Amino acid sequence: MVSSNQTSPVMAFVLLGLSAHPKLEKTFFMLILLMYLVILLGNGVLILVTILDSRLDTPMYFFLGNLSFLDICYTTSSVPLTLNSFLTPRKTICFSAYAVQMFLSFAMGATECVLLSVMAFDRYMAICNPLRYSEVMSKATYVPMAASSWVAGSLTAMVQTSLAMRLPFCGDNIINHFTCEILAVLKLACADISVNVISMGVANVIFLGVPVLFISSSYVFIIATILRIPSAEGRRKAFSTCSAHLTVVIVFYGTILFMYGKPKSKDLLGADKQDLADKLISLFCGVVTPMLNPIIYSLRNKDVKGAVRSLVFQKCFPQ
Repeated sequence: MVSSNQTSPVMAFVLLGLSAHPKLEKTFFMLILLMYLVILLGNGVLILVTILDSRLDTPMYFFLGNLSFLDICYTTSSVPLTLNSFLTPRKTICFSAYAVQMFLSFAMGATECVLLSVMAFDRYMAICNPLRYSEVMSKATYVPMAASSWVAGSLTAMVQTSLAMRLPFCGDNIINHFTCEILAVLKLACADISVNVISMGVANVIFLGVPVLFISSSYVFIIATILRIPSAEGRRKAFSTCSAHLTVVIVFYGTILFMYGKPKSKDLLGADKQDLADKLISLFCGVVTPMLNPIIYSLRNKDVKGAVRSLVFQKCFPQ
């Protein structure tokens, strides 16, 4: 650690992780490792079935494959570092590695926000304008839409990471977290961070506020259209086509609101317990959504369930 009264530039950061709670490290290592393996397996299977099964060659499942790949990338950008921090107390990470990890985390998070909006538009067209669906959601349309999600996420991540990297870090280099969480890192900068705060606020509006409004508006029209369907069976079938996406949206934004919008605890035991709770909540929120996504789509979508059964049957009982 570099003492706070020194001005030499920081070339590396020290991640505390759970070093203050060594008894918890082995337990959480096994738990997070198990969840990570479920993420890789579940999302990997979804990617395979969307590629190999011709019945899933539609815009909705193309977007689903992108979402699964994104979840794998997102967790892989942070979970291995977190697991390593459980095994190595006071894990040191160099400045360049911190920049890469921050870029990937920003890029994947922003991309998922845009991608969920694109998926909402796909469901809107399928239910509210079914006669024009094949015309509007052609391959020449949905592939660029997915690509635009990745480009938009990467661009904002590049801006945020560049602004953070230009800051001088001198003094304390200890981050009380598992990864290079942006807010924790900015607190260590020995310069004005107002530009960073403003840019993050703008990015939050663009990549959180706008998608939430767009998705909410889409589902207002979707629900209104479903309610006008005369038969109960017709309403059930129509809702089943978007229920998995709606569930994923609720889980994704619900975890974000829970993580950043929850009131601070007034526990009399002090700040140490609150810091531990905040770190664990952030850790689990980062892996719960990617782990639940393939489970949700597998349970609530009969086409995906059928494709998974076919894939497993072919692997277990090859002809």
